[in-house]
Amino acid sequence: MRNFSGTTQADTWLIEDHTDDFFCDQVLRGLARDLRLTEQALNESITLQQHVDANRILQLYERLVRIFTAKGWSFERKLYASTSREGNKAMNLNSFIGLMGHSLKRVETSDGVILRDVREDESPDFVMRDSEYVLTLDADSMLLRDYCLRLVYQMEQPGNERMAVIQTPYSSYRGAPTRIERIAAATTDIQHMLHQGMTYYDATFWVGANAVIRKAALDDICVVSTEGTRTVKTYIQDRTVIEDTESSIDLGYFGWHLVNYPERLSYSATPPDFGSLVVQRRRWANGGLLIIGKFFRIVHARHQQGNDVKLGEWALRVNYMASIAWSSFGLMFLLAYPFDQRLLSPWVVLASLPYFATMSSDLKRNGYKRSDIFRIYGFNIVLLTVNLSGTLKSIQQGMTNTKIPFARTPKVNNRTASPALYVTMPWVIIIYSCMVFYADTFSHNWGSAVFAGFNAIVTFWALTAYIGIWHSVQDMVLGLIRWFFVPIKEPQQEAVRKKSSWRDTLYFGDRQMIYESRPL
Repeated sequence: MRNFSGTTQADTWLIEDHTDDFFCDQVLRGLARDLRLTEQALNESITLQQHVDANRILQLYERLVRIFTAKGWSFERKLYASTSREGNKAMNLNSFIGLMGHSLKRVETSDGVILRDVREDESPDFVMRDSEYVLTLDADSMLLRDYCLRLVYQMEQPGNERMAVIQTPYSSYRGAPTRIERIAAATTDIQHMLHQGMTYYDATFWVGANAVIRKAALDDICVVSTEGTRTVKTYIQDRTVIEDTESSIDLGYFGWHLVNYPERLSYSATPPDFGSLVVQRRRWANGGLLIIGKFFRIVHARHQQGNDVKLGEWALRVNYMASIAWSSFGLMFLLAYPFDQRLLSPWVVLASLPYFATMSSDLKRNGYKRSDIFRIYGFNIVLLTVNLSGTLKSIQQGMTNTKIPFARTPKVNNRTASPALYVTMPWVIIIYSCMVFYADTFSHNWGSAVFAGFNAIVTFWALTAYIGIWHSVQDMVLGLIRWFFVPIKEPQQEAVRKKSSWRDTLYFGDRQMIYESRPL
């Protein structure tokens, strides 16, 4: 073990950003330190001439072999005509989970390659092995060693038979190079702490970036539907782009529980610029209002079953799903309404102090500054329009019963351009706050003047630090140009009739009569 390859690989790894630093130090060198500690313990047992159980020696050798042995393969559902065509992450998981435990045969049809179960006299093209547990992991996430070992061990403990999902809500990588990534990371780390408290009240939500899931629980919430000629098994609902949140509600209805493991064992990247942050936060703001109606129906159904939802769980779940909506509309009201001395009393300001004091304490506990609470306040102001947009999109979805495509968060080295609306509104808030400050100063409405002045200063600082003056101007100009220039639509070409293959001819017969009886 003295020349453990993890150290060599870490020393030769190309360091491009802080995530590479984390991978080398915590993943590779962390594993090397763990193995060296095992080596020292074995050497000490030899020096002291003390016996080590043979089974334990075999376990250590087996672990060493498995660390340096890996088998992997990929499954791309859109290669097969028999799987769902929906373009979202949920259907990637659903397609894979639905085939687990099946021996499959690839069959060429007129619609493309389909997968079907093998018959008795056939040999399978590949076998999807079944498992009691399923590990899900986002592409931009990293797990520390013993992640699966600890979480599966917890699920195997007596009394945890109804534990459906166990996870460690992801933390952020330290050492972010930009201010906006650092503040976004701070809000992520605080969410890790909040989720621990939600487990206490049995109000855990599946975060989605990583988790160990009991497959029997997924079988309970499975819904079988039809897409054209395809039969689709849906374990994780894709009605919204926050599919993991809706699945948490479904699992609770069937008596399953979700748990947050109280250690930081998973880490995920935070958006490095405002444009990519817009994509992420707009997705997070969408869907909560759609799911909350389903939660209320499940609360009523559980009441009919004699399994009432406790007040703590009810309050935390409703807050989790609807807080973005009501906090965004509330913040917009506070920024826009012209308060006078009778409405803006010191007691209104003092009412918010417990919230800010608690959050500043959490920031300090996570290694940030207490003063970051003001930076987060400005962060929320510049994201106000983003959150409102996601909330209104939820309302539109509820009224039209439609789905929206899953927008992946860009992970690129260069800056991601932002829609013009989202960089224009911070300027509007700054100008409006300055006007309110000027008017209230002359009318001696000091309370409202101080509040408006504070908002103007914080928003301008946030605009400068998180977006950039020049970058905001670029995005506004680019958005204006795109608005003036309408893309030219390509003329529709006459549909070309596909020549029938011999398989089509044998299966369908002569299609000429069908083609001639209807326009192309």
